[in-house]
Amino acid sequence: MAFVWWPCLVLTLFFGLETSGFPRSPLRLLGVSLVVDGIEVYSTKISCKVTSRFAHNVVTTRAVNRADKAKEVSFDVQLPKTAFITNFTLTIDGVIYPGNIKEKEVAKKQYEKAVSQGKTAGLVKASGRKLEKFTVSVNVAAGSKVTFELTYEELLKRHKGKYEMYLKVQPKQLVRHFEIDAHIFEPQGISMLDAEASFITNDLLGSALTKSFSGKKGRVSFKPSLDQQRSCPTCTDSLLNGDFTITYDVNRESPANVQIVNGYFVHFFAPQGLPVVPKNIVFVIDVSGSMYGRKMQQVCPLSPAIQGSIGVEDLVPQPPSLQQPRHPPSVLSLCVTVTNINDGLLRGISMLNKAREEKLVPERSTSIVIMLTDGDANTGESRPEKIRENVRNAIGDKFPLYNLGFGDNLNYNFLDTMALENNGFARRIYEDSDADLQLHGFYEEVANPLLTSVEVEYPENAIQDLTKNNYPHFYDGSEIVVAGRLVDRDMNNFKADVKGHGAMNDLTFTEEVDMKEMEAALKEQGYIFGNYIERLWAYLTIEQLLEKRKNAYGEEKENLTAQALELSLKYNFVTPLTSMVVTKPEDNENQAAIADKPGEGWESQPTSGQITYFNLVFLCSVASYQPPQTPYYYVDGDPHFIIQVPEKDDALCFNIDEDPGTVLNLIQDPVTGLTVNGKIIGDKGISPDSKTRKTYFGKLGIANAQMDFRIEVTTDKITLWNGDERSTFSWLDTIMATRVGLSVTINRKKNMVVSFGDGVSFVIVLHQVWKKHPVHQDFLGFYVVDSHRMSAQTHGLLGQFFHPFDFEVSDIHPGSDPTKPDATIVVKNHRLTVTRGSQKDFRKDVRVGTKVTCWFVHNNGEGLIDGVHTDYIVPSLF
Repeated sequence: MAFVWWPCLVLTLFFGLETSGFPRSPLRLLGVSLVVDGIEVYSTKISCKVTSRFAHNVVTTRAVNRADKAKEVSFDVQLPKTAFITNFTLTIDGVIYPGNIKEKEVAKKQYEKAVSQGKTAGLVKASGRKLEKFTVSVNVAAGSKVTFELTYEELLKRHKGKYEMYLKVQPKQLVRHFEIDAHIFEPQGISMLDAEASFITNDLLGSALTKSFSGKKGRVSFKPSLDQQRSCPTCTDSLLNGDFTITYDVNRESPANVQIVNGYFVHFFAPQGLPVVPKNIVFVIDVSGSMYGRKMQQVCPLSPAIQGSIGVEDLVPQPPSLQQPRHPPSVLSLCVTVTNINDGLLRGISMLNKAREEKLVPERSTSIVIMLTDGDANTGESRPEKIRENVRNAIGDKFPLYNLGFGDNLNYNFLDTMALENNGFARRIYEDSDADLQLHGFYEEVANPLLTSVEVEYPENAIQDLTKNNYPHFYDGSEIVVAGRLVDRDMNNFKADVKGHGAMNDLTFTEEVDMKEMEAALKEQGYIFGNYIERLWAYLTIEQLLEKRKNAYGEEKENLTAQALELSLKYNFVTPLTSMVVTKPEDNENQAAIADKPGEGWESQPTSGQITYFNLVFLCSVASYQPPQTPYYYVDGDPHFIIQVPEKDDALCFNIDEDPGTVLNLIQDPVTGLTVNGKIIGDKGISPDSKTRKTYFGKLGIANAQMDFRIEVTTDKITLWNGDERSTFSWLDTIMATRVGLSVTINRKKNMVVSFGDGVSFVIVLHQVWKKHPVHQDFLGFYVVDSHRMSAQTHGLLGQFFHPFDFEVSDIHPGSDPTKPDATIVVKNHRLTVTRGSQKDFRKDVRVGTKVTCWFVHNNGEGLIDGVHTDYIVPSLF
């Protein structure tokens, strides 16, 4: 049997983050309700309605702020890449703030206008294996209630003979009313229905789970009590952390099924019991230099992963001109190993063509090319457009090409486009320990073709707006779905034919529908949501238009884009052409946020195993950054260290002269686990003379060992690690990312604010220069604006000054520069000669800065800093 992927959804709830809170307090049980840091999440429900494979899912979470001050609540849902969000509403104290779907460019202009006014949040666009992450954060006033409701829809595709709903549930705390409620309505009748959970024993699952099906209807309900949610009888943490999976399939008394509602029809086709068409497979394996290492280690398991599924009849007999020394039947005898993608593909295609021409393969067999590569054409013909043209001409629409792409930085768009042009598809193979299982899973999808050259036909002039109706292959365990509109809604009968080449003969499957009988059969309004077949048709049409658009140019691409956009707006789908805008009043100002639909094109940065984000974040409490009026410590410029001493209403400053590439420790707190290091860069044409050269900080590393969290900031990008999970942002973004006890806010091309709860805040300022400047380059400034929660053991070039110290200034007299007097100071039991000078504080204005006067300590701060400056050199950022 086989599986079909159904909406894969991950639900994670974060709550109780104060606007400026430090790590949250432990969970505590108050009566029968659980309150975490003032926030009680009293209800979470995932409601799913599936009608004829079309899934309509609503995720609802309700919470109340029981604290005496405003708190932040975040709502995270991971949903399938193939799903389209159709609605999001935020309700606070009964006031509803809806999301509106708009054309992407219109939404972008609205978003950028709000950003320029310092009012909005941004979004993070990235993709993972199968999921996109939707995140909303909002401040909730004391005593207020908030409800999040996200709706998305998806057509379930049959895979290995089953439809599967995969829910990864992570509520993070006990929830008084937690429920998963799935209703399934299939006019063909349900043949099997099952559910299981990875995070709970069968005994506990049995009492919390109910599942049943009869005839056309099925239901699964998972409703654990508080006691059943606890990880142990006396624990207050939740064991709901893992996979909840629902699988089902339908009766197939006939190979096809046609359903018609309100003038729209859908045609499902999945014959059973047919003999497998013999297949001729050539594997083109890229063994070029870019594939060495981890990628090649993934390819090596290909043989044991797939050869068990390949029969002797699948082997490609090689024409005499291509024959190699004979080997025992194995995967390797089917492989073409190449260092040149273009030549390798053409050679593999030629093998199949010659085998067909010389009648070395059965007449009723089908050919397949599978390429395994990282898409990096680095030898021979390297132009992607030319490679695509050559391959397209060589295949000539005779058989499909499937591309398996390895690694995190592959040229996926190239592989995807080339496969689509040749009736195949591309699949990413992630650099994980299960790479061989990914390969095997892919091969199982194409291992058993039952029909080739499949054509779905309808009466002439009877239908319009038809979705794709011809397929090169039908594979066992899958399903062909075609939808369209009827020209005459009052017709009495509807006929559909499916024609294809089988293993032994040509086949035609005919399905006739009596319209009156169909109308009576579908009167199950309790299970049908709206015009579900019309929405199914719109979903499928948009999906296929977007696929065609990838390979279109000029006027054709414009027409496809216009059609897909029109349908996306009409049916309220968030697609790659539309965005959702949510506007919410906060402090008498309109706060806007925008959510886009990510795609594979965004996958150049994420690493395997990473949680990826599809963010809609409200920055209600974060307008533009305003420097506080508290003591400050910073390093900016060449690099100039500034230490404010509030007791003196004055400041001290010093420089550190070190070689580019040197990493200096700025802050080290062994109690909180917080470390900040900075790496020095120099001007482009740097002078070897340390007295005249200019150096700056070009890279900063911030780490919290207790939170297992790291941030690397360069002049190009910002990278956040949460354990092994990585997220990468650009200085072009305006976003806010939050987790327990931490918030990171990026203000486009200006600065970023990192806050570890209440009492530890840093600002990093981006200094940009003209890219073609012959000498200077971009650099960073680092400002500590709040450090009162750092421990007394904090040290580092800046950290050692976080706690009170004193100095005395005397003997002020003219120095070598008449405008800069010298003086003597006594500090840390040292008597030093200092010079009056000034530096700039760039927190408010990165271009001009604010003048700050200070007493400059010479010789790399000797006498002011503990020890000597070389004591603060460390081997790396982390």
